[in-house]
Amino acid sequence: MGGVIEGCPAGMDFHHEVISRDMNRRRPGQSEHTSPRNEKDQVEILSGVFENKTLGTPIAFVIKNEDVKSSDYDSLKDVYRPGHADETWELKYGRRDHRGGGRSSARETTARVVGGAIAKMLLHTHGIEIIAWVSAIGNHALTGIPDSIDTDVIESNTVRCPDPQLAQKMITDIEKARQHGDSLGGYVTCICRGMSPGLGEPVFDKLPALMAHAMMSLPASRSFESDGGLDHISMMGSQGNLLQQGSSGGITTGHNYIMRVGFKPVSSIAQKQIMKTRDGNTTEMSISGRHDPCVLPRAVPIVEAMAALVVADLLLQNKMNQ
Repeated sequence: MGGVIEGCPAGMDFHHEVISRDMNRRRPGQSEHTSPRNEKDQVEILSGVFENKTLGTPIAFVIKNEDVKSSDYDSLKDVYRPGHADETWELKYGRRDHRGGGRSSARETTARVVGGAIAKMLLHTHGIEIIAWVSAIGNHALTGIPDSIDTDVIESNTVRCPDPQLAQKMITDIEKARQHGDSLGGYVTCICRGMSPGLGEPVFDKLPALMAHAMMSLPASRSFESDGGLDHISMMGSQGNLLQQGSSGGITTGHNYIMRVGFKPVSSIAQKQIMKTRDGNTTEMSISGRHDPCVLPRAVPIVEAMAALVVADLLLQNKMNQ
């Protein structure tokens, strides 16, 4: 996998450890609750950085795949997995690579995390911090936003939930789902702190519109809410007007901007399912291979990455408008 990042300002301090930290949070094999695939996900910077400073030219990078087992997908050559892009990909392009890689694979999010980590370096120079955590898995959910968000507490458990007791319940349910060959979905909540006022453009490029576009482009994402979301919708106007909004009219107010992204249960499960075949028939089979019983813990750094990219773009765009 790889990517090219354009538009990063010259002379910015480049911290390789920031990229490594977020890549380690995203990679498979980090706990018993994630895919056992063992990828080191080491990032090699090819251009755009010299002596730990950005040059202002495109930053190209590559991440080598080391633990590949294409044979896991041999049985799926003529089968369309439910909940995947197998059939739609073939309908669009007339052919597909059935081996589990490519742009229809969540593996592509490695490039997003690298880009997001570099965006975080830029945001740090402007006092902006982006932190995400798992706020719900299955029937277990945090109520409200914790008074203080501590990254160390979030990272202290394998599901990245800031409530240790609730995290243990989530872990138990994930393990039960895994033992039954099933999967669980849930929510990731993200807060953008230190946001300067005036970011975002009227009408089509409002901050929430850009964030929704970014988050709904993620694999398995199914919903997006911001600034109170469904809770705000269910209030009376007199109540909703009292909420502290991170954006108004699509433009940042200077307050914290909070959003929530919903992810479906992973579609690749070990239980037998009815699947369509290329010849128009159906077959019953299970999906073998190495898959996450719950994508939420690994989605946390990916949500942060997309949020960072959106805010960094708006920050640079605002500078050009001044």
